[in-house]
Amino acid sequence: MANEIHSTAIIDPGAELGDGIVVGPYCVIGAGVNLADGCRLHNHVTLGGPSEIGTNNEFFPYASIGQRTQDLKYAGEPTYLKVGEGNTFREFCTVNRGTAPGSYTTIGSHGSFLAYSHIAHDCTVGDHVIFSNNGTLAGHVTVGDHAIMGGLTAVHQFCRIGAHAMTGGCSKIVQDIPPYMVADGNPAKVRAINSVGLSRRGFSEASVAAIKRAHRVLYREQRNYREAVEILRGWEERDPAVDLLIDFVATTERGIS
Repeated sequence: MANEIHSTAIIDPGAELGDGIVVGPYCVIGAGVNLADGCRLHNHVTLGGPSEIGTNNEFFPYASIGQRTQDLKYAGEPTYLKVGEGNTFREFCTVNRGTAPGSYTTIGSHGSFLAYSHIAHDCTVGDHVIFSNNGTLAGHVTVGDHAIMGGLTAVHQFCRIGAHAMTGGCSKIVQDIPPYMVADGNPAKVRAINSVGLSRRGFSEASVAAIKRAHRVLYREQRNYREAVEILRGWEERDPAVDLLIDFVATTERGIS
C-alpha cells in the first residue's frame, strides 16, 4: 500500500518508512526514525531518532516522540527509543530517548497516552496501559501491563507501577505501587485493590479473593513489607496472581506505598 505524505511534511533522508503510512501537514520525521507499516501522523507531529516505531501507531497533533533526553547528564551519545504496535499518542504527548550511551526508553503495545502525557528517559512501559491527561513519568520509571495512570499523576524517578495497578488523579508517586492496587493522594498511598479492573481483565473470583487476602496481609496487619512477603510465601496452594505480587514487593528498592 502506498504512503500518503503531505507536501508540507519534512522527512529526513535518514528516516525509514514502511508501507501504508499517512503523514499529515507540517509533520517532521528525523534521521534515524524507523517507522513501520500502517502508522498515521496527523498534522504537526515530530518524530526524532534513533527510534524504532512498530506498526499501526497513531500520533495526534503536536505529539513529540523520540526527542533527546532532558537529563542534564546527557552528552550527545547515541540513545534510543523503541515503541511497540497499535499505540495512540494524543495531542502534545512527549516521549524522550534514553540517557546513557546505548540506553533505551521502551514502550509496549496497544497503549493509550492522552493529551500532555510525558514519558521521560530510560522508562519501560508495558502493554495495554492508559495514561490519562498530564500523566507524567520521571526517568527510569517502570509501568506494568494494564496499568492506568490518573490525570495529573506524577511519578518520581526509579519508581515502579505494577501490572493492573491504578493511580488516582493528581497523585504524587514517590514509592512503588504494587500490582493490582489502587493508589491515591499526595504522597500516594494504596487504598484498595483494583477490583473493577481485575474483573474487566477476566480474573477469576478465586484470584480476586486471593489478591484481597494478600492486600490485608500487606496493608491491614501492621507488618513491614518484608515480614508480609514471608507470610505470603508460606501460603500453601498459592494463587499465581499472588506470586506476581510477592516478586514485585520483594524486589522493591524505594519501598511500597
